[in-house]
Amino acid sequence: MKMMLVEIASLINGEIAAGDTIEITGITNIDDAGPGDITFAVPPHLEKAARCKAAAVIIPDTAEEFSKPAIRVTNPRMAFTTLLNLFTPKPNVKSGIHPSAVVNASARLGTNVAVMAQAVIDDNAVIGDNTIIYPHTYIGRDVAIGSDSLIYPNVTIRENCQLGKRVIIQSGAVIGSDGFGFVTVGGKHQKVPQVGNVIIEDDVEIGANTCIDRATTGSTLVKRGTKIDNFVHLAHNVVVGEDCFFVAQTGIAGSAKIGNNVTFAGQSGSAGHITIGDNCVFAARSAPINDVPAKSFYAGFPARPHREWLRSEAAMSKLPDLVKKIRELEKRLAEVERQ
Repeated sequence: MKMMLVEIASLINGEIAAGDTIEITGITNIDDAGPGDITFAVPPHLEKAARCKAAAVIIPDTAEEFSKPAIRVTNPRMAFTTLLNLFTPKPNVKSGIHPSAVVNASARLGTNVAVMAQAVIDDNAVIGDNTIIYPHTYIGRDVAIGSDSLIYPNVTIRENCQLGKRVIIQSGAVIGSDGFGFVTVGGKHQKVPQVGNVIIEDDVEIGANTCIDRATTGSTLVKRGTKIDNFVHLAHNVVVGEDCFFVAQTGIAGSAKIGNNVTFAGQSGSAGHITIGDNCVFAARSAPINDVPAKSFYAGFPARPHREWLRSEAAMSKLPDLVKKIRELEKRLAEVERQ
């Protein structure tokens, strides 16, 4: 694809700083950009972008004078995303059922659905229009998947689970696995039947090898717009609000209630049966064990307010010196007592 820089500026609602006649043939990151490419930069990477080989750079409209041809926009990351979709269109997948796929006669498929090789769609499953089921995927009985969804290879969606529209599930994810429920009597563990389901609302993305357990009874729920990274585990009866972020290796214990716009950074987690308010952020490797009010920024284990955690960490760094001083004081005290 080829576009003039002035055309790109119009497409992303930007203002050209220079170079409106430049022809752009590709889009990539700063390090890989060549003479025909456009890239983007935000502070503190503007100086690096100015030295790169790209033909032009998308920069914030608040940036100072820039030495390369550039387009100034309000949100460079969003503009870059728009151009990535334009320059790298989605693969053209043909609709239809592959001869090696197994689709139960009672399943209902919408228009323009693609079911690829060796996928299995079980009894009474419903697949919405324009949805793509990649190879080696299992769609269980009575599952419903909304329109325009992408189910990548080796995904398992077990019985009775419900997915909304435009849901993306990356390879290896399991939706509706049994919750970890057991009753221990006399040292023996008796399985508690997990008879609920999982409900995934519209515009949710679920990363590779992530597991979302079905509820013991009722539903494990992930609300609209939430994005879940790879290797995340949501346990049974968890409720997740809208537009949340769960970064890699996060684990949420059973029956936790999480509000809207909550972020769990990498390797963080939560105790079960607690409530977390809207707009909270949990730093990497942190874990709340009690209810957390809205608009909190927590860190550490057990998770506590970020400033409190910083003071604690600063104090911890001084412990070796404090121990040394205490030993010196002990020696001096011992000398005084001998005298």
